[in-house]
Amino acid sequence: MSEVRLIDSKNLEFSVRGHSPGMAYVARALTPDVSPNMGIGFARWEGAEVAWQVLYDEVVFVIEGCFELTANGQKYEVRPGQMLWIPEGTELIYGGHALFGYVVHPGNWKEIHGLT
Repeated sequence: MSEVRLIDSKNLEFSVRGHSPGMAYVARALTPDVSPNMGIGFARWEGAEVAWQVLYDEVVFVIEGCFELTANGQKYEVRPGQMLWIPEGTELIYGGHALFGYVVHPGNWKEIHGLT
């Protein structure tokens, strides 16, 4: 049985996901070896726009700033205290200036889709 874990975003190693103009950084806080059922992490968007088709169900919850997501011709502006649920298969563009958390299911989506 696993133990309860306290995870502080300040102690995580963020990797670059976006590029100029703007930057995007993502840190996985809960890896598949801890739980294959869900992946959890933090991200900081600094004006980057990243296009992606999600290969999992995702929840994004904003901690500070304004996270922007464009999907199906609609732009969402998500602020602190708000969250988005994004179903698997959604084609989107992540953007904005925000610190946010995310949860994905399944957590081992890279393995399932042969991306490891």
